[in-house]
Amino acid sequence: MVPARRWLVVAAVCAVVAVAVYLLAVWTVPGQALENAALRGADEAAARDQAVADETLGRITVYSLAVAVVLVGVIGLLRRRADLAFAAVGVIVAGQLVTQVLKRYVLPRPSLVPLTGHYADNSLPSGHTAIAMTVLFAALLVVPYRWRGVTLFVLLSWAVGIGAYTVTAKWHRLSDTLAADAIALGLACLASWWLARRGAVRHHDGPRRIPRVLVVTVAALGGAVFLALGTVLIAASLLGGGYDETVRDNAWVVYLAASSFASFGSIAAALAFLATWRRLESA
Repeated sequence: MVPARRWLVVAAVCAVVAVAVYLLAVWTVPGQALENAALRGADEAAARDQAVADETLGRITVYSLAVAVVLVGVIGLLRRRADLAFAAVGVIVAGQLVTQVLKRYVLPRPSLVPLTGHYADNSLPSGHTAIAMTVLFAALLVVPYRWRGVTLFVLLSWAVGIGAYTVTAKWHRLSDTLAADAIALGLACLASWWLARRGAVRHHDGPRRIPRVLVVTVAALGGAVFLALGTVLIAASLLGGGYDETVRDNAWVVYLAASSFASFGSIAAALAFLATWRRLESA
């Protein structure tokens, strides 16, 4: 039997990350001020970029979510693996239950800095990001080992784009996206732990698949670029003009950094989940 502890450890880390993101971004003045600056900076994005972001996010509806749930469930059943179908569907459904309950009923957003309009309401975690990431994780859970690389190639860019688009469209803040990434990853790890405890996971002794290695390598390089870009942008602004000037006058830079960090967060979550399943497959 494959040891299942790895998934519990990663799930616990995800819980810590989600709590840390919430406390730092929502319960501190600098956190709220920087994220508000990113929202103002998004106003300076090209009209076409905002239109594409709105249109892409608008395609995620209850109906499209239901289609995704049915598809991953059908794949599991076609493999004659009801446990995989249950785990994959459970990740998507639980992702929405958790994010909506937290956002609407559990997590308050104190008024620490002046802000008016609907942006004053809590929006953490992002339901759209949670949908994109849980669909990705559910698909990776349910597909055969040999199709894992293709699935990652097809869905990762879409999931990463959704996270970044929530910032561009001003539907969510960066912290909303990062918290959703952590929650989705944590739920996927709990589903993996359940499968492993049932003896439904085994070691893969076959050869490495070059396409999957290439996809993972490109994704890792992309994540590193987004992380470096976001870090350089925000660090240069803070070091050059200080915190007050960054929040007041450099909203565009803060937005670009937030968008970069959002993309990095989605890629990091995807690669972390893949790492827990390295050389493993459903038995």
